[in-house]
Amino acid sequence: MNWLWLVSYFFGGAFAANAVPHLVSGVMGRAFQSPFAKPPGEGLSSSTINVLWGFLNAGIAYLLIAHVGDFHFRSWLHVVPLGLGALLISMFSARHFGQFHGGNSSQRI
Repeated sequence: MNWLWLVSYFFGGAFAANAVPHLVSGVMGRAFQSPFAKPPGEGLSSSTINVLWGFLNAGIAYLLIAHVGDFHFRSWLHVVPLGLGALLISMFSARHFGQFHGGNSSQRI
C-alpha cells in the first residue's frame, strides 16, 4: 500500500463531497456560493456555474479515487481516508455556509 494512494483517496472524498451542494443547487436552479462569486466563497454564483463547478469536482474525485492506486470499497484502509476527507470538507462547508443560510444557529425548535 502506497501512502500517496491514501492521500489521493482523502482528497478524492473531499472533492466528491464538495461536488454535491454545487450540483444540487445548480440542478434546482438556485444560486449558491462558489469560488467564482464576488467575493469568492461568499457571493452567489449562477446555477449554471454551480453545475459546471460541481461536475469539475466530481471529475477530479473520480480521477483521484478510480485512477490512483487500486481502490476497493470493501477495504477499510481505502474507505476511511475517503470518508475522512468527505467528512472534513462537509463540516467545514456546514460551518462556512451556515453563516449565510442560518445553519449555525444554536436555537432549538
